[in-house]
Amino acid sequence: MSREIKRQLRESAQAYQPDHERMAARVQRGTSAPAVRHRSRPRARSGPRAVLVGLAAAVALATGGFAVAAIVHPFPTSGTATHTAMPSPTMPSPSADPATTSTAASSAAAAPAASPSSSPSPSAAASQVQSGPLWSAGSVDAKSTVYWEQNDLALRTAGPLTALTVEVRIALTGRVQQTGSWRTLPSDDFTVTIQQTGNSLDYRWVLKAGRTVPPGQHVFAVQFNHTTGTRSAAGDNYRVDARGPNGAVSVWGGFAGR
Repeated sequence: MSREIKRQLRESAQAYQPDHERMAARVQRGTSAPAVRHRSRPRARSGPRAVLVGLAAAVALATGGFAVAAIVHPFPTSGTATHTAMPSPTMPSPSADPATTSTAASSAAAAPAASPSSSPSPSAAASQVQSGPLWSAGSVDAKSTVYWEQNDLALRTAGPLTALTVEVRIALTGRVQQTGSWRTLPSDDFTVTIQQTGNSLDYRWVLKAGRTVPPGQHVFAVQFNHTTGTRSAAGDNYRVDARGPNGAVSVWGGFAGR
């Protein structure tokens, strides 16, 4: 760029043609000025000075023209500038991996459907869960934990019961300690005892004289602590003796695990 400017300046200087008539007119005006101008430059030096002034003006005009040209028309550059749009950031979608989803679906389809444990404990192998109008089922409650357990005995009777004795025996495994019991029937209708006998903790409800158990489904539940861990209910069992419209009936069995 510097060489190009120098070249153009040199060409402008060589092409400059002084205006002799204009220069002569300026000299004449200077000589006819009032006498107050005591100091005046010799006429012989006016010509070269005017030449220098004109040359400086031409240089200034040329330089300004180049500057304007540089602003309006920038010098060409090699290649073509391109603008690439930056991709906008996107949040990852929460969709699952198709392969993982497919594998999970295949595994779920191949696996058998889970169902609550319904196999009776060994003590219930020779059980009698139904007798006349009375039906029974024992199970470990789902709310039981690794240090506390509740065993539920469900009774259903198709007719009223005028006598009822319910006994639940909890094997003394895992340092069992009773923490209470409850039933869905009125508490005032029963005499309740809890005692340790031999190798079991015995809960007993006896229907008071003159009271009646209405038809329907009723629950008797026992609660106890034990050492931390999963406790087996294999040694737990129950027995129910009752009197219905057609006489005495009895059911017995064990408690299905969770």
